[in-house]
Amino acid sequence: MYSHIVYFPPYLSHLPESNKLITGEYGLQEGNFWMMIHPLLILSIITTLMLNWKLPTRRKFVFIAFGIYALAIVVTAIYFVPELKAFAASGESSSLPAADWYHRGQTWQHLSWIRGFSLYVGFIMLLIALLKDRREGSK
Repeated sequence: MYSHIVYFPPYLSHLPESNKLITGEYGLQEGNFWMMIHPLLILSIITTLMLNWKLPTRRKFVFIAFGIYALAIVVTAIYFVPELKAFAASGESSSLPAADWYHRGQTWQHLSWIRGFSLYVGFIMLLIALLKDRREGSK
């Protein structure tokens, strides 16, 4: 959410000039964070499933959250990451006018807000799973 409020609006509103935010000498390298956090999140969800396997209701909500997350990862790999790479390369003799880059950036941001909302729904599913009775598995 931080990136969508602070970082992406100026970055995606002024391409190709603004790509220096990530390609310049001191550019942000967000990829390092995401390459570390995704394996940790997947490991956490798998651990959560193992610890709650005997509780069908909890397991159902954890699977829903995992499904949402997995779908978000696939969509990110297919659309969001390639677009970010195109934005980063936009300064390298781009033939697209700035207006087209602006439109692509705004589309990316709007779709990313939808993706983020979906991930928050998954997080709510995990919170709901926590509220389910632990004694359920012994019934």
